[in-house]
Amino acid sequence: MFKSVLRAWLLLAICIFLSACSPKLNWRTVQSPEQRYTALFPAKPAKLERNIPYQGQELKQFLEAVKIEDDIYSISSIQVPPNQSNLAQKIIDQLQSHLLDKARGSGGNVLIEDAFYQTASRQRFPTKDYFIAVSASGKIQQTMRVRWILRPTDSGGVWIYQASVLHINANNTDIKTALSTEEYVNFFNEFHPE
Repeated sequence: MFKSVLRAWLLLAICIFLSACSPKLNWRTVQSPEQRYTALFPAKPAKLERNIPYQGQELKQFLEAVKIEDDIYSISSIQVPPNQSNLAQKIIDQLQSHLLDKARGSGGNVLIEDAFYQTASRQRFPTKDYFIAVSASGKIQQTMRVRWILRPTDSGGVWIYQASVLHINANNTDIKTALSTEEYVNFFNEFHPE
């Protein structure tokens, strides 16, 4: 009798443990051959395509994003044609400036850390991760981890990638630790441009 009760409790404990471990994240590999990358998203992302004006011209921007609870995982791709490839670094500088100025202007902070990314062919290249906190009324409201990557194309153009996770309703002042947990690391480490 004691053994059967013990087995029943053990079975119940295992069932509770397994149901508690059922993932809120349903990881899947997403291939975007047109934008020349492969990524790992925590759910099926929505896709958006639009033209963005830049210095009197239109550039194509592609966005794949998914919201899971308080997190938005996204990859933005901007295609810079060969005759305008010299603008790529200026575009990244403007994107960075906009986000970093917003964070600092709110009383938040920015931490920049050296990182690496791997291409689809597993070559490693240096990059930087930006850990950004945006404050309101003296409290951190949002945190973001973002990485910008430039990749040349065979035709002489450039792809600009922005991989980011935005965490809403943040309450942790250690943004680097908060945005370096496994689910965030997986997203960044498994983004592979060509």
